[in-house]
Amino acid sequence: MAQYFTKEGLEKLKDELKDIKGRQVTETRKLIAEARAFGDLKENAGYHDARDKMSFLLGRIEQLTVAINEAVIKENNGKPEIQLGSQIEILFGKDTESYLICAPTEADILKNKVSYQSPLGQRLMGKKEGDEFEFMAGNKGVMVKILKVK
Repeated sequence: MAQYFTKEGLEKLKDELKDIKGRQVTETRKLIAEARAFGDLKENAGYHDARDKMSFLLGRIEQLTVAINEAVIKENNGKPEIQLGSQIEILFGKDTESYLICAPTEADILKNKVSYQSPLGQRLMGKKEGDEFEFMAGNKGVMVKILKVK
């Protein structure tokens, strides 16, 4: 099943996979070997922690590999409506906000990256400059107006 990413988002996943395979797995193997050298594995917390970390890393490698293999890069193709990869400026209530519309794995509200699958992202998709709608933020309705789409 296709997974949509911006070019930068896909590169970030590839970098993470490279780091896990190249550095983190090697370090964790060393931790397992060191902890095993202490003997009695039943009550060896360091050994069990290192094994848990290795299990997590192997699972993450699998997740990243699937995502990368199924990746479809989507960038704003110059159309005036909001789509994956669009840089937008909106009036959110009385505040002007700028966001990048991105894939769920790239989303980071602290960096103004909003997933196209989030409640706000879903409402924004396909809208054009000048469009307005009411968005429920918690228990409160907020008017949203699209100011710019790049």
